[in-house]
Amino acid sequence: MTYTVLSLFPELIDAFFALSILGKAVNRGLLRYRSVNIRDFALDKHKTCDDAPYGGGAGMLMMAEPVGRALASLGIPNRLDPPVAAVPKPKPRVIYLSPSGRPFTQEKAKGLAEEAELILLCGRYEGLDQRIIDGYVDEEISIGDYVLSSGEVAALVLIDATYRLVEAVITPASLEEESFSGGLLEYPQYTRPEQYGMLKVPEVLLSGHHENIRQWRLRKRIEKTLALRPDLIHQGEEAGLFDRETRTIIVELRNSGAG
Repeated sequence: MTYTVLSLFPELIDAFFALSILGKAVNRGLLRYRSVNIRDFALDKHKTCDDAPYGGGAGMLMMAEPVGRALASLGIPNRLDPPVAAVPKPKPRVIYLSPSGRPFTQEKAKGLAEEAELILLCGRYEGLDQRIIDGYVDEEISIGDYVLSSGEVAALVLIDATYRLVEAVITPASLEEESFSGGLLEYPQYTRPEQYGMLKVPEVLLSGHHENIRQWRLRKRIEKTLALRPDLIHQGEEAGLFDRETRTIIVELRNSGAG
């Protein structure tokens, strides 16, 4: 997987890719990235990349020309230009991080993690000239129903959610019972010491009885999801995600008033 990030502040991206598991994955050759400074494609001496929007309004808007030149430097064609006869080749997926986009979900992350390359376009100010979106962007994605001043933050969220799903980056067993896998949140977890203040680790986790631990964890996943995200339970039921054991526990907990 290759991540290419177009930004006015590429140092934010560079720092992120140098850290923790992500940095190790880059060093191992499992992931590649490049940050592209949009200012490098501005033609005036001040490296201007924004201007006032036509029609008036508060704030500034990112200009089409430097962004378009940055994308062209990566070999991304403007689909609104007249077609040019050429040997077709795979085109990376161009994503614009925008509050107007489709919501970003775990399922979406899984799909994007299968792409060979993602080109992430980070907006700033009041956003991006619509002609870039019309000509270059394949998809707009929103990480939530709120507005950020930094498209870089949204891009880093998308990267963090997808890179860990790329094969061999993280041990597959670590991904099996995470939140949102199988339509449920993750169960509570504990580590040393056994006693912290007045609280002890649940006895079942100290028992060494694997089947009892599995059952306890499943029940706790369901309890937690019913309490915090009942919408996930409803979605899972409608999609037929749950096996008989899970459905039985859901009914039992609902009857007891837990959800």
